Order: sequence, then structure tokens, then C-alpha cells
Amino acid sequence: MPTHNDKTIDDALLHDEGEINVLGARVHNLRNIDVTIPRNALTVITGLSGSGKSSLAFETIYAEGQRRYLETLSAYARQFMGNMERPDVDKITGLSPVIAIEQKTTNKNPRSTVGTITEVYDFMRLLFARASIAYSKNTGEQMVRYTDDQIVDLITENMEGKKAAVLAPLVKGRKGHYKELFEQLSKKGFLYARVDGNILEIKAGMKLDRYKVHHVELVVDKLVVKQDDRKRLRESVVTAMNQGKGTIMVLDYETDATRFYSRHLMCPSTGISYNEPAPHSFSFNSPQGACPHCNGLGHVVELDVDKIIPNPKLSIRKGGIEPIGAFKNALIFWQIEAIGRKYGFTLNDPIEDISEDAMNIILYGSDETFRLSETPMGTTGYVLSFDGIIAYLSKDDDDSEKAKKKVEQFTRYTVCPQCNGTRLKEEALYFKVAEKNISELSAMDIETLLEWFLHVDPLLNSKQKAIARDILKEIRERLSFLIDVGLGYLSLSRSSGTLSGGESQRIRLATQIGSKLVNVLYILDEPSIGLHQRDNMKLITSLKQLRDSGNSVIVVEHDEDMMKEADYIVDMGPRAGVHGGDVVAAGTFETIKNADSLTGKYLRSEKKIAIPEQRRQGNGECLTIKGATGNNLKNVSVSLPLGSFICVTGVSGSGKSTLINGTLHPILSKHFYRSTKEPMPYKDLEGLKHLDKVIDVDQSPLGRTPRSNPATYTNVFGDIRKLFESTPESKIRGFKAGRFSFNVKGGRCEKCKGAGVQTIEMNFLPDVYVTCKTCNGKRYNRETLEVKYKGKTISDVLNMTIDQAAVFFEHIPSIHQKIKALKDVGLGYITLGQPSTTLSGGESQRVKLATELAKRDTGNTLYILDEPTTGLHFDDVRQLLDVLQKLVDRGNTMIVIEHNLDVIKVADYLIDMGPEGGAGGGVVVATGTPEVVAKNKKSYTGQFLKAYLK
Repeated sequence: MPTHNDKTIDDALLHDEGEINVLGARVHNLRNIDVTIPRNALTVITGLSGSGKSSLAFETIYAEGQRRYLETLSAYARQFMGNMERPDVDKITGLSPVIAIEQKTTNKNPRSTVGTITEVYDFMRLLFARASIAYSKNTGEQMVRYTDDQIVDLITENMEGKKAAVLAPLVKGRKGHYKELFEQLSKKGFLYARVDGNILEIKAGMKLDRYKVHHVELVVDKLVVKQDDRKRLRESVVTAMNQGKGTIMVLDYETDATRFYSRHLMCPSTGISYNEPAPHSFSFNSPQGACPHCNGLGHVVELDVDKIIPNPKLSIRKGGIEPIGAFKNALIFWQIEAIGRKYGFTLNDPIEDISEDAMNIILYGSDETFRLSETPMGTTGYVLSFDGIIAYLSKDDDDSEKAKKKVEQFTRYTVCPQCNGTRLKEEALYFKVAEKNISELSAMDIETLLEWFLHVDPLLNSKQKAIARDILKEIRERLSFLIDVGLGYLSLSRSSGTLSGGESQRIRLATQIGSKLVNVLYILDEPSIGLHQRDNMKLITSLKQLRDSGNSVIVVEHDEDMMKEADYIVDMGPRAGVHGGDVVAAGTFETIKNADSLTGKYLRSEKKIAIPEQRRQGNGECLTIKGATGNNLKNVSVSLPLGSFICVTGVSGSGKSTLINGTLHPILSKHFYRSTKEPMPYKDLEGLKHLDKVIDVDQSPLGRTPRSNPATYTNVFGDIRKLFESTPESKIRGFKAGRFSFNVKGGRCEKCKGAGVQTIEMNFLPDVYVTCKTCNGKRYNRETLEVKYKGKTISDVLNMTIDQAAVFFEHIPSIHQKIKALKDVGLGYITLGQPSTTLSGGESQRVKLATELAKRDTGNTLYILDEPTTGLHFDDVRQLLDVLQKLVDRGNTMIVIEHNLDVIKVADYLIDMGPEGGAGGGVVVATGTPEVVAKNKKSYTGQFLKAYLK
């Protein structure tokens, strides 16, 4: 470990107040670097993908801050928290408590919504529990609740001088004989009960017809209401309240009319009452508030008959009923034959000719019994009822993934019929503030919602105003922060699983601004993902606001606007992977601009992404989607010219992902690969015949375990193992390709099970990974490593960089083709066996692209990429575009959803969605070449694009 002399350490201590000093950082590819970052400033860390930005910001600074926090906990608490490994760094000084806002932390739980993450919904629940007005779900009248004295006053006022009975409701519309109930009442000394509208004397052994629905009220007192006999009336009301659990009825003998009074919220006409509202009454994650039918999810899964019978022209014998397939000698077919004999059809009839009654029995079953005759045992006298195909699918006892997938292909998600997607119990929706229930407010987009909350005061009564003052202040503040980070188009009811990485990160940023912490170090990972240039300044202003309230902000970012506004920039490089890990330049924007680094060259336009001299016209064919209405799309119809590079642009929330990822991609996946994902509503799609496959390349990790790596993902490892199998040494020893896999027994080192490292579990201390002593980190046993190809073992091959492997396997086309594809996408610096968990999002995406590039394409493939420039430096973007353009040159079609103007300016055709986000979007604003869109005054993208095209 390098030692720093005492003077350096003294200097570091002196600067503790004003800066964060990282000394000797060696995490991943960092080369023992020293970095100084000013405190209470906005610092940008930039550089090529894989140059060590995240290693410095997250794996070093954040990891050390988190570890120091955990160190402060007791040993008892730490055993539940798990322990952090100390990052490989000599020293970090001047570190504040650290909060990281990463891309990968979105909660995909279907119960998590924008409202719950930002805590705005929690404040709204409190507002509705304390300041709402309840209405009857039967009559729409305002619900009432009274004290006992108010009830006595009302009865005296309304029924002065009239004969009345004070009743306690005990049974409301339920079946039963109630013998025990009458016995108990008799023992308590009560003489009369009102049963189904008639007052009867309670006699010994009295009971009712147990199969009929009954209403039973206890008669507590019969009296003539007089002003001077209030004491008796009050005692009767209190007794009736105790017997009727807080609700009483008063019967007028003259008119036989009853009126309800209650200590609880109650409808004065029908007597239905609600429980006292509490915050959990409005929570869809609590049994007290969630809709009982969908358990608070807002949707239910049901079997779809159109998927069970996709082609009604087929007969049952030929496989017309998809889940059971074509005819085989099995009980289910014998049963359907028996139904056919009774209802006049055979298994050879087309399904559309079978009567509706018979089809209902086949699908949903019946209690009717059917006599089986045709069975392998000949004619038998079996008589069975039939449960139906739907029951056959639902009750599959096999719990395996395969069985679940089998059932999934015949199901669909539908809006819950009971709560209509609101997720809440019916009564929760009848509590209103200023005529709006909590579900109506959650469905508004945040801009409209803030507008409503700003103008709600005049609509509240004085009591509501007093209760709601502080709650409204919190809600308004939090909604303002969400609008400040460019998320005004979202609604609080939006499920967090549907948010992009950038959106979820900006939500967490808004939550942090709302928490008003000071002296904290915030580290953000590309918060500008998914953000249109128009909203970029909003985000930068929010980050400056965080800085100005006394915090330090570090942002890993490639955005030029962000760099211009930063106080300090650290440029990592010079290249990526093993060729990176150094600080190439550090200082203000001007310093970086004039530095001799790749970033500097792009900032001063010495290097740039060239605009193509000629834009492709496409191959003359089009893919046309008509009448798309998913989410906020307003009956969108659009044509995509095939054989060209198409860019879909527009402000955040304008409907780009809904159109491409939510509608087009599922239609194509269903057509080519029988995918089960349902596309969003649309009318028609034309031009499918001009395509033969669709490929979606996203930035999700290649694999979740360190055993997954670029060699296994691209399948080149399979070819390499076969090559080792064909060596003379392997043939002598009888080794097959499986011998060279580190995932199965045989050739791998059994001590570390092919991982190369052993995990030593330490109580109260982090798990320690040590190189396996048996194989010295080589993953394989001695016998396997004795087999060599050109003097290299299988372990040596896994440790080669892509650049080295490209030369080594130059003469083996099947391997060289796949490795060259990895090299072409700019990944020459990673090793073949590098665990995929250590790859950045941009690197993962390029491994996937290389995998596709290495395949033989047909020239009729449609590629869909959603923001492929995430995590990419200007130079990485140039490399990526070269690869994408190559694919289009071969005749394929490329659809890219993107905000990066460097990508937009090189596209052949643009589709600009908008004009705004959320409800104000969902329309195609402009289409055509970048030059055409730049001239469109309505297009925000066009306004920014104009400067780039000059």
C-alpha cells in the first residue's frame, strides 16, 4: 500500500473543511489515483464508458461513506444489515454522510407508485382521513354523525308529542334462526323485538325461519316524546347505542317510518354507516383500504377465451382448443365427445359451428353428468361431470415455472371490475375534499394536481382549513419539486415499474430536495437520462438548489450543458478499461475544454460526430401503425420507412415509449415469437410481411451472477470449448467440451466451484473473497489446465482482453467473427471472462449489440433501441452510431428512442412526439428528415436541433 509523506497528510487535514480528498484509489481499473473534489460544489465526473467514473464515484467514495455509517452501528445491528467491504483506497478525508441516487434502484413492485415513492400520497391520505366529508354510496347524501345529546335534541324536535319506539339494530339482512340471540335478549330483561317490520314479544324458544333473510331490531323503549321527559329518552338512547354498537333507529308509530341516528358516520336515509376514516382507510397496501377483489393492485389476471380458441374455424380434433392441443386418447377428449353426443356435435366440427350452450360447458364446465362411451376399455358406464377447460388450466397442480408459463400464455391483465382500477374499497371513494375523492386526485397529472391544491382553500370550510393548513403546505412543496425536475407529466397513480431509470432517479432527487438535509454528499448517476433538452435546465437548477442549501453534489454525467454549469469537472481516461483509470484533467469547464483529452477535443469541436452527406430514403416499403391509443396516445397513426435509421423524439412523457415499446414491439414479438405480452390498444398494423424478425436491445444487465460474462453471453465460449475438445491432448484423455465449462462438475476446480475465488464468511465483518488456493484463481483443475491450444490454457483465454483474443483466434472464423463484433463496438479493453456484474449499462448494451452483429442477419430485421446513449461519452456515441449505421447499410431497419442530439442529427427520418408530456402529449408533432423537423416551429426538438445542424 503506497504511503504518503507526513506533509501530504497534514495538507489533507488542513483542507478537510473545503474539499474531499481521495488518496490511492485502486478499485477495479483505477490506477492508484489521488483526486481532490471541492465540498459544497456541483462536481461532474466524466470520461469514456468504462474509464472508471463509477468506480471512483460509487465503488470508492459512496462505498466508503456507506461503510463508515455502518461502522457506527452496534455489532448486534450490523449482523442484520450485512457488512460492507472496505474499498481498495488508502485514505479518504473530508467525507460527509453520503446518499447515492442511482439508476438501478427503481422498485418494480406493482404496489409502488409515484405517490408512494414521493410520500405525497401519504400526506393525501392524512388529509382525507382528517378533513374529508363523507357521502352515502346509496343516496349520495352527506353522511352524518351525532353525539348522544344531539340525538336526543333531534328526536325531541322532530317528534314532539308523537308515539315512538327506540330501536337497536342487531341483524341487517342475514339468514338464520337467531334462537340464541332471543334467549340472550330475554335474559337481559328486554320484552320486545321488531322482526322484519313487525313488533313481537320475545318468548321462550322463539326462533325464525333459518333460510329466509331477516332484519331484527331490539325494542329498547316505547314512549310518547315530551320535552319534560328528556331523562328517560336519553337513558333509552344510551342503552340502544350500547346494544346497537353505536347506531339506533327511531320508529314513528303513526307513519311506520324509521330514522337512523349514529355515533359513527351514517347515511340518514338508509342507515348504512362507514368506519371512522384513518390514513390506512385510503391505502391500497393495507387490508383496511385495499379493494378486496384485486387486493389493491387495480388489475386482475383472467383467462382469455380468444387465446384459448385462437382460430374458431378449426375443429377440436385438429387442435382448435389451444391448451389441450390436437386429439389424443385422454379423458378430457372423451368427456368433450360425451358432451357432443348430448348437444349434437362431433370433434370434427369447426368450433364456430358448435352451439353457444355447448361451448359454455366446454369452457366453464357444468354440474350436468355425461356418459363416457369411447374409451380404450371399450364402452364403459362411466358418468362424469365436466369442470371445463378454464378450470383445467387454473387448477394445474404443477408449481414449476414451465407450468406457470403455460397458463400465462392464455391469460390477460384486465382492469379490476370492482374498483375500476382505483385500487381502493368502495367506501374510500365516497370521502371527498372539495368534491374530489383521493383516486380522482391521484389520476391527475402533477401539474394539474398542483394547480388544484393551490386553489383549493376557498372550497374548504373553516374547520377543514384549520386541519389541512400544514398538510397542504407539505403537498404543495413536494409537487413543486417534482415539477422542478421535469416530471410534471406523471400522475401519482403511475406504477413505479413503468418508469425509466432517469425518471425514477429524478423522483428520488425531488424527494431528497424535499427532505431539506444539509452537509450531505449526494452522488447521482446520469440524472439527465430520458430528459429532453428543454427540461435540462430545470434539472440543473434543482441540483444547484441542493448545492446552495449546503450540500456537496457529485454527478457522473456526459451532458455538455451540465458540464458548463458545474463548478468543477473531473475527466477520467485516457481510454476505457485497462487503458483507463487515470484522471486526465480536472478543473473548471474552460480547463477541461482546453485539455488534451477526448472530452476536451469534443467540447472544442476538434472532434465531432459528422452529419451524413446523404440521408437514406429507405427501401420503399413502410411499416404503418394505425389508431394507437395506449396511455396518453391520441389515436396516433404513423408510417415507419423500412431500411432506414429512424429516431423517435419528443419531450419526456410525450408517448414515445408507449408507441414503440408498449405498442409496436409487443405486436411484432407476438407475431414472430408468440410472446404473451399484450400490446396497448391499436386498430391496425400494415407492412408486417416486409420484416422477418424484431430485436430489442436494452441496457439491462447480461446476467445477475459473476458466472455470466461476455464469452458466455455471446456464445463464443461454446465455440472455444469445442476448439479445446478437438486438441490432440483432449482426444487422448477423452475430454469433451463440457470438461472446459466452469459451471459444471468435471473440469472445474471443485474447491471454489469454478469461481476462482472462495468466500470466507466472517461474523460481524464483511465476507472476504480470497483467491482459491487450490487453483490459484484459474477456475479449473490441474488435468483440465494441462490441455493447451497454441500454448494457452482455457483459463488464459478467459483472461485475454477482446483485442488480444481477436489476434489469437484470427484463423478460426466461427470464433473470430463473434470476437471481432465485440471489438467493433468498442469493447476491446474488457476480458472475455469479465463478470457481467462489473460491466456498466452502456457496456452491457454493446455486448448485446455485438451478439446480434455476429449473427447472420436477413436484411429484414427491425432493431429497437431505447436510449442507447445512456452512460456513453461523445466518443462512445460515435462508435455506437458506426455500428448501428452498418446494420442499416445491410438493409435492416433501426428504431431508436433518443434525446441525444448527436444521434438525432444523423438519423434518416424523425418522428417527433409531443407537444408536451402527459395529457398534453400523445400526438405526432412532426415527421421527416432532421432538416424538415428543425424548421417546424411547434417542435421543441426542432428548436434545439437547428443549432446542431449548422
